[in-house]
This record gives sequence, structure tokens and C-alpha cells, in this order.
Amino acid sequence: MPQQSPLDVPEGDPFGPHNLPYGVFSTADEPGRRRVGVRIGAFVLDAGAVAHALGSPYAGLLLQGSLNPLFDAGRTAWRDVRRALTAWVTDPGHRETVEPHLLPLDAVTMHLPYEVADYVDFYASEHHATNVGKIFRPDGDALTPNWKHLPIGYHGRSGTVVVSGTDVVRPSGQRKAPTDPAPVFGPSVKLDIEAEVGFVVGTGSELGVPVPLADFEDHVFGLFLLNDWSARDIQAWEYVPLGPFLGKSFATSVSAWVTPLEALDAARVAPPARDFPLLPYLDDADADRPGGFDLHITVSINGQAVAEPPFASMYWTAAQQLAHMTVNGASLRTGDVYGSGTVSGPETGQRGSLLELTWNGRDAIELADGKRTFLEDGDTVTLTAWAPGADGTRVGLGEVTGRIAPARH
Repeated sequence: MPQQSPLDVPEGDPFGPHNLPYGVFSTADEPGRRRVGVRIGAFVLDAGAVAHALGSPYAGLLLQGSLNPLFDAGRTAWRDVRRALTAWVTDPGHRETVEPHLLPLDAVTMHLPYEVADYVDFYASEHHATNVGKIFRPDGDALTPNWKHLPIGYHGRSGTVVVSGTDVVRPSGQRKAPTDPAPVFGPSVKLDIEAEVGFVVGTGSELGVPVPLADFEDHVFGLFLLNDWSARDIQAWEYVPLGPFLGKSFATSVSAWVTPLEALDAARVAPPARDFPLLPYLDDADADRPGGFDLHITVSINGQAVAEPPFASMYWTAAQQLAHMTVNGASLRTGDVYGSGTVSGPETGQRGSLLELTWNGRDAIELADGKRTFLEDGDTVTLTAWAPGADGTRVGLGEVTGRIAPARH
């Protein structure tokens, strides 16, 4: 009986030829050489080596140690390279050339696949924002007056965006509980997660020229899972009046795999109905196709699922966030990353942060190894997700994971 090829991906595999996310990897025998890879089933394809072996005109984009050159090549190149890759892994005539360049996933080391330029994080889930408002403003309006008129966001620290699997050192800083007479310094005791979806910019834009809604797909290459780790106690003391700083800037974990937008065509959905008319630059009522994505996220702590946030419920879309981010003339750069903000749904089991799941520590969650309100040293948090694909398939979005290491001070 002939041996099955790694290219014969089992039916229903979320990483079949319909997906083909991009990453950057190295091998044990050449640890210093980073290569562009494409995931197919339980293997990674050395995309540059295959492109070179086949004499592809895209070899120059794929024989790199980063995805930035491919990003910068623009939307036409993104489409053409994806079509070429699909042909390489599905056409039997290419198998003899392709198969020697397939490596098992457990035999490679994955790296941050692009050089991060700027990092912006948004606050786009109405359910999350409402829960946070109820926790911290129980006697006032849950949502601030501006929330349904613009996508609220903040600028984060690009230098602390790390790839999945990187340990997260517990941050230290000032904190002050309402009953404390003065602030104290020490490790955060309210270390939290934020289950998010990230988007990465491929093609930049000119300073002073806003990017309209309709140009979203000309600039954004793809998406991935993102965990914006948060020290709630440090954040609570510092954030008035200028917003998040040390409580957020210590680490943001991203998946090693970037899924091209084109792989998610079947997952497009309309965002929730708007409660107020939007200003023209944010009004997507007449968009060519819906701006939301039907992504199903699972949050696990130490291997135990604790929440399943639905991305389809996000009030603000990625296109609206990009338009707002640039409406003042701010330019985009290749490798810019922006996060959706915490993804939460209307049900208790759909909340994408421990702040919400435990109602700021009031209600512990039960894990097999004990109760939690916030994260303890040694805890490992993993986000996974999938999206509906064409013809009943699923598109896997990989995972983002991080283990909490003790504070260093």
C-alpha cells in the first residue's frame, strides 16, 4: 500500500489547501536561518525553497526571513502568491518537487513572522465595554457617550509584541486599592488576559491621507489571534486621565500564523445593527460586502476551556477601525498591528477576560487545579479559533499561548 503524502490532508482538516496561513520558522540544524512557511495540515511548507525549485517569479518574496517583503508587495502580489501556493500543494504534478520541502510542525521553531511597526489596540465589543462599565461605574452609564460614535483605541508598545509560546513575566508597578492610604510597588496581583483578533497592515499609506473604508483590503494583509495581557491593578491606578500604559505595555502575544483575508471570504458577516447614524467616514451601510467576521474563539487556562467569545458580535469592524485610525492623516506602515479589543458575547461563558468572568475578582472560576480570580504564576493561557469556510469547511486560525513566569525585581 503506497505511503500517504503529507499533502493528502484529511477531509475536514481546518488547515487544508483552503486556508494556507503564513508564518516564519527555523529548524534545529539551522537555528539562525529563518524562512517563510505555509501551514498545510500538520506540516509547514518551506515556501521559498519550493518557489526557487519551481522557478517561480515570487521566489524573491518568499526567500526571506520575514513576511514584511510579501506584505509590502501589495494586494495583487498577495493574491497571485496565494494562487501559486494553492497550485503547488494541490496539483499532483508538483508533488515530487513540493514534498521534500514539507517539515512536521513539531520539528520546527516558529518565530514572530513580521517586524511590528506600530501597535494599536481598540475597544470594539459592546458586551465587553458594557461589562467593564458596570463593574467600574455601577451607578452610572455603562457606555461612555462617545462609544457608539467612534472606535475607541489606544497606542500600545510595538516592542513588546511577542510570538505565541513566549513566557509572560508578571509585571510589577504601582497599585493602589480604594482603601489603601497610599500606592505601593510590587508584582501585579490582578494579571489578566484579553482574547482578541489582530490585523496586520501590508501596504502602507501616505502621511496626511486618510484610508477610506473601501480601501481596507488594499492595506490589510490578514488576521491572527492576539492576547493583550493586562495588569488590572496597575491599570486602575494609572489610567486616569491618559489611559493604559504600564498595565498593558509589558506583553502582547500574537499567533505565529497569519491567515490571509482571502481565506476568510466565507466568514464575512454583517456587524450588529447601529443605534446611531455614523459619520460618513465610518458609515458602512453601503459597503460592497459585510465588514464583520464570524470567528469562534476558545479561551483555555491550563488546558481547560473557560470561555467561547464570538467575534461576529463585535460592534466596530476592522475596516472602521482602520478608517478611524487614519482619518486624522496618520500614516500606515508595513507591519502595523492593531487589535480588535477584548472579544465578549452576551452570555457569561462568552466573556473574553477574567475581569468579566470573575466580575473583578468577586466570583472565582473553577479549574481542575483550583479556583482562579486572576492568573497565578505557572498558569498557561491558550486562545484557539476557527471560522466557517466554503462548502462546510472550517478555517483554523492557529493558536496563541503564553505561560505566566514570576516577576523579576
